[in-house]
Amino acid sequence: MRNAFIETLFDLAERDERVWLLCGDLGYSVLERFAQHYPGRFVNVGVAEQNMIGVAAGLALCGKIVFVYSIANFPVMRPLEQIRLDVCYHNLPVKIVSVGGGLAYGPAGYSHHAIEDLAVMRSMPNMTVLAPGDPVETRLATQAIVSQPGPCYLRLGKAGEPVIHVTPPAFEIGKAIFYREGRDVTLISTGGMLQTVVTAADQLREAGCAARVLSMHTVQPLDEAAVMAAARETGALITVEEHGVGGLGSAVGETLARGGWPVKFVPLRLTHTAVSHADSQEALRTSLGLSVQGIVAAARSIS
Repeated sequence: MRNAFIETLFDLAERDERVWLLCGDLGYSVLERFAQHYPGRFVNVGVAEQNMIGVAAGLALCGKIVFVYSIANFPVMRPLEQIRLDVCYHNLPVKIVSVGGGLAYGPAGYSHHAIEDLAVMRSMPNMTVLAPGDPVETRLATQAIVSQPGPCYLRLGKAGEPVIHVTPPAFEIGKAIFYREGRDVTLISTGGMLQTVVTAADQLREAGCAARVLSMHTVQPLDEAAVMAAARETGALITVEEHGVGGLGSAVGETLARGGWPVKFVPLRLTHTAVSHADSQEALRTSLGLSVQGIVAAARSIS
């Protein structure tokens, strides 16, 4: 996903001189092309994320569209006060890009596990929150947020995520991508869990269970119409996210509560307990129930 992001950003910068990129001394082997071609619009602020957000806010006040880039929690948790006061309060066009969302940096331990970021960012005023499901969605999301007014948060995988969409789907901020039809249960995915969800839907189909699949690339604003349609038409919903409480599952649960439609609902996500061990992303996902088997079991329990 990160390669798809930087390639798209490079093209956007070529067409729009307002586009800037700031990083916190990270992104080596990824950001060099942008830095070499647009040295006047690239700043490595160093290991100073609070300053990075402050500089971005200043540039935005001067009419620039500013992307800030770092890994996991670093562009979110460390400078949260600056995001809240400098960016969100003033509704500035600063686009915060976090690479390695979820457990992508699993071997590095809890300091690098970005598993509260969606909850934090969707609670910020004026913030649009996106977590694309594959490189195709990443390109489309990057293009979309350039023209999106105000601040945006773009949560990406680390690298190597497979392409799920054979052809580019229609993409609109706040509108889920309807990936597959199904009437027995709806699987709603956000971020890098899309491949796992699609594989689970394949297994369910082989077992006679038709699972609808929605790629919810935008967590804020949520596509409430798609959620309520799924509740009415399938009667059972499962959200799948590499995140804890407060993310997609919470957003969907709030929507269902307001809608008042009777529906079976299971949010597959991390618990409030911190992930206290380091391991590969796949191993951590499996141990926490975010696997094909975990999704299939949840679907069979409610469909």
